[in-house]
Amino acid sequence: MSEVSGASRTAVHFGAGNIGRGFVGLLLHNAGYRLVFADVAAPLIDAINATPSYTVHEVGEGGVDHVVDGYVGVNSATNEAELVDRIADADIVTTAVGPNILKFVAPAIARGIAARPAAAGPLAVMACENAINATDILEASVRAAASEEGLDDDAVDARAVFANTAVDRIVPAQAPGQGIDVRVEPYFEWAIEQGPFGDDAPEIPGVTWVDSLGPYIERKLFTVNTGHASSAYFGRRAGAEKISDALALPEVHAKVEAVLAETKALLVAKYGFAPEQQQAYVEKILGRFANPELPDTVERVGRAPLRKLSRHERFVGPAAELAERGMPADALLEAMGAALAFDVPDDEEAMRLQAMLGGDSTDAALAEELTGLGADHPLHDAVVTVVKEARAAQPV
Repeated sequence: MSEVSGASRTAVHFGAGNIGRGFVGLLLHNAGYRLVFADVAAPLIDAINATPSYTVHEVGEGGVDHVVDGYVGVNSATNEAELVDRIADADIVTTAVGPNILKFVAPAIARGIAARPAAAGPLAVMACENAINATDILEASVRAAASEEGLDDDAVDARAVFANTAVDRIVPAQAPGQGIDVRVEPYFEWAIEQGPFGDDAPEIPGVTWVDSLGPYIERKLFTVNTGHASSAYFGRRAGAEKISDALALPEVHAKVEAVLAETKALLVAKYGFAPEQQQAYVEKILGRFANPELPDTVERVGRAPLRKLSRHERFVGPAAELAERGMPADALLEAMGAALAFDVPDDEEAMRLQAMLGGDSTDAALAEELTGLGADHPLHDAVVTVVKEARAAQPV
């Protein structure tokens, strides 16, 4: 076991996968925190505890290697007592487990807060997920679980601080046989709202502290996530295997550029980003996607199309807001059509989506079920048309 040692501060991170080790864990390690990785995957935790260090390989121009050591893994499914003790003694708790899993990690966090010594100071709790205001979701579940531990909101406030974050780093599918090493792109952004911490924010080099996180979250979601998924769906339709291959096709590149031109228009109108600033961000993102050192496939990036087509996600979210403002969303609608054609057999959501398209629901009913847009929404009729065209294109 590689037991934590040498540093006075501790961070417990839920989700010991590639993002946890290759992004959040790396930055916390570089900031001098002892790392405790919590995960339900027993083989992964066993590998972490059997390995004294791992290397984060930044691949692409300007990339360097970072060695991470001085950590321990805890199986959160079978060793909750140790996990609660670790949380009670920690300075920071972070997550990278997926928004739908936050409610399952909340009880352990609540028990750790309840067991926290009064003199320990407040625990910083931050969810690092691809979702808007994910920490708010986690906080609600933690407070509900804390009430069962006898803590009211005032008691939680005295022992914990919750801050929303926005995270951005491409961590592709990993090569087989590399152990717990991780390949990542050199670029990253971790933005955290300053307000909850006042003048006592944690010291984490590389973090961007912001007064208002909303613009940064939506800029990332509607540029990086929308662009990445668009590259996958347009790329798969064009026969590309990797995201970088897809972006090398002029017709795919043009379609993704058109999508990001629409989300750029929304972000400029909504938040007042300077057009040239957002355009530079778009070009930076496209360059990241085209990095041939990142072996990300269109099938991996495009997985879970039902979630990606939902109401407040990367396509319908910005398209709906554009329609509400009377602005065009044609490229986003075309990207939705490409997503509807995503029929990868080993993706459960893709298969459910194809079954829904082949079902008996009317086009309007299916459009509303997929996107959450009612008949009174200005984008509704256009989405119905996209669904109708997708059904017509299905194999007989």
